[in-house]
Amino acid sequence: MTLAIDVRGLNKSFGDKHVVQDVDLQVEEGRICGFLGPNGSGKTTTLRMLCGLLTPDSGQGTALGLDIIAQANLIKRRTGYMTQRFSLYEDLTIEENLQFAARVHELDRRKARVDRALERLGLLERRRQLAGSLSGGWKQRLALASATLHEPRLLLLDEPTAGVDPKARRTFWDEIHALSAEGLTVLVSTHYMDEAERCHEIAYISYGRLIARGAADEVIAGAGLVTFNGEGPGIDRLAGEIAALPGVDMAAPFGQSLHVSGTDRAALEAALAPYRRAPFRWEEVQPSLEDVFIRLMDTSEDNFK
Repeated sequence: MTLAIDVRGLNKSFGDKHVVQDVDLQVEEGRICGFLGPNGSGKTTTLRMLCGLLTPDSGQGTALGLDIIAQANLIKRRTGYMTQRFSLYEDLTIEENLQFAARVHELDRRKARVDRALERLGLLERRRQLAGSLSGGWKQRLALASATLHEPRLLLLDEPTAGVDPKARRTFWDEIHALSAEGLTVLVSTHYMDEAERCHEIAYISYGRLIARGAADEVIAGAGLVTFNGEGPGIDRLAGEIAALPGVDMAAPFGQSLHVSGTDRAALEAALAPYRRAPFRWEEVQPSLEDVFIRLMDTSEDNFK
């Protein structure tokens, strides 16, 4: 096993805000790791420390075998990074943006590399279109083409599909998996649970602390949640009433059904007992990753207040 990312005890503060606290993270080469957590949890700060854009206050480790502090400049050259916001030049065409990126990275065979990126990301027919006129999905493809133009070995993606339609998101993830199959390591922050489930593994960070790690099914199993799904006329309207009962950690309506979870099976079943009557029907189901995500958010201590 070769680790593309191997860092321990990372800390970063901004003023009196301890944004990243003692984070340990290891990711194998060629793996896709989903980085989950609420807004302000330290995801972006961690990504920037890994690629050399920020220096940790303390901690140590390597990215691509290079020291994240002493060899930060070398890591930048071998890493692709997509920011949350589209950061390319909107008054340049798609092709001009990629040509500029090729010059910045001092790449050889610039035309061949740009042409290959245009073809791979389906941008050939739009190569002369101004970047500023593109929809969110096409801007995303252009940003990915730019981030991978220099053939990095590590790709860091900061909420890359926010505001993008489902078809564009699926196309993007198909390409991410294709790149991973070629040996590229990907660390991607996301709020979309379907995207997290497409990752080989996930890491959950909350208020600066890494509190869950593993494959999606391992994280779900480790949460210790018991979940029941209820169906029947008007059951969704009972969400607030049931959520207030002892033993119920969350009750969320999904259309005309109700998803109820808790960590104490006996208390949860006692809470639901009065509702186990016609016309309602209940069955135990596996908790979803979203259930676990919300549970982790609810039980995390907000140290930024």
